[in-house]
Amino acid sequence: MSRKKRGRELGLPFPGTPGAFNAITDIPGVEVGFTTLIEGDGPVEIGKGPVRTGVTAILPRGKEDRLQPVWAGFYSLNGNGEMTGTHWINDAGYFASPICITNTHGVGIAHHATTKWMIRHYREQFANQHLWAMPVIAETYDGSLNDINGLHVKEEHVIAAIESASSGPVAEGNVGGGTGMICYEFKGGTGTSSRQVEIDGTTYTIGALVQANHGIREWLTVLGVPVGKHLTEGAHMKQDRGSIIVIIGTDLPMLPHQLKRVAKRAAIGIGRSGTPGGNNSGDIFLAFSTANPMELPQNAPARLAMDYVNDEVFDPIYEAACQAVDESVINAMLAAESMTCIKPYGTTMEAIDHDQLLAVMRQYNRV
Repeated sequence: MSRKKRGRELGLPFPGTPGAFNAITDIPGVEVGFTTLIEGDGPVEIGKGPVRTGVTAILPRGKEDRLQPVWAGFYSLNGNGEMTGTHWINDAGYFASPICITNTHGVGIAHHATTKWMIRHYREQFANQHLWAMPVIAETYDGSLNDINGLHVKEEHVIAAIESASSGPVAEGNVGGGTGMICYEFKGGTGTSSRQVEIDGTTYTIGALVQANHGIREWLTVLGVPVGKHLTEGAHMKQDRGSIIVIIGTDLPMLPHQLKRVAKRAAIGIGRSGTPGGNNSGDIFLAFSTANPMELPQNAPARLAMDYVNDEVFDPIYEAACQAVDESVINAMLAAESMTCIKPYGTTMEAIDHDQLLAVMRQYNRV
């Protein structure tokens, strides 16, 4: 299947300057991989399908040979969802694992499989030190399009997503954990974008990746245009029943409390496309920095030093984060392909039509 055009390729005037891939992988060292599971059709039969799900893996430091902290901050706008490892992130300011995103009922096996991968990949450290694995695993609900109760995500799928992770362009739409997701009552899924910012003469990258499964049609706004009020065909939901996971990464040196503040800006980023953060939506955000690599604290000296940017230069950083998140959500919808529903069976969750979207945008002189 050929790749569909992204927002900028369609002429949508997103602000800011992206990196080479316009993806979270523009951050040096960051890798992304997927396992996508699509099997069967027809009415749902628990355990037998149809299967439309998967796993998305983000490796902030790639597949380096030694386990190191990844400095991070976490924020929950609305907590109707799950992201594991966040208690420790809130206390210690770091995690040390891949990030995996899957469906709601796949969190346990994803946690187990990621732990197994870590023990195998960092075998010497786990064998000789008192290390523990606390992977970051997040989810959104895909039960309208996938036999979620069939528990189709298996250990090998998670490990395959991690092992397949690489730099370069990132697939979007119906891939990985985003395979069975819905966004503003269009087919949703995985989306990504990036921005470059210059701080004290050095260019850094801020990238975002979303698993977009949130919103109702009437809320949808693209670059300030109330698109959802024009493209009403196929809208039938009375309230938001989805969620969105946002991962923001950067190579800017930051302290954990600064990264938490960046994570909060994901709320503004998703709000630009219209969502107020619905009651039934899990709107959960993580920001990480690949700067300041060092030994795990239990192996480090008593005194440590970290480089970090002054709080007074954060306004363009916040702006870049908001822009990257907003564009990631729109890219997720633009890349998606239509998919038949199993709840209610027989309906189709249509992908947003590019020509119809552009026609609305032209009415507002936005293309």
